[in-house]
Amino acid sequence: MDPIAEARRHWQERGWLEAAEGMAAVTSIMRTQQILLARIETVLKPHGLTFARFELLALLSFTREGALPMAKASARLQVHPTSVTNSVDRLERAGLVMRAAHPADGRTKLVEITPQGRAAVEQATLELNAQVFTSPGFSAPEVDGLNQVLGRFRHEAGDFVETRFAI
Repeated sequence: MDPIAEARRHWQERGWLEAAEGMAAVTSIMRTQQILLARIETVLKPHGLTFARFELLALLSFTREGALPMAKASARLQVHPTSVTNSVDRLERAGLVMRAAHPADGRTKLVEITPQGRAAVEQATLELNAQVFTSPGFSAPEVDGLNQVLGRFRHEAGDFVETRFAI
């Protein structure tokens, strides 16, 4: 039995016909996110990483200098600054990043990836690509469709970040 289909049926029985399909879609997306995150976390756990920490390391590895101001990392990852601070604290204890003074602004702290952090994110990325991203559980046309539908939704919700500078 599909519990989401059952919930949809209950919505319909209660007369919430206009909301039933939307409820089922939203609930399915939420459950799918949980399933995919569990797969990702299984791959990352042996590396001592969570997905949030992996995302920060990946972001830093993509920058020219391997460093970003903490506030800019928060904006690029679309998370609260406290979340970035918590991730940096844990990654710093693991030797994967370090905090550094900004060369031009003494009030700004940079988070910088270490050589150990680069190695960790490169290995984790190879494993994620092989075990999750190459075969996410959807066909290629489904992936294309999902990217289009979800991209449009995110854009209309204001989720896109305006960038003026390359990282």
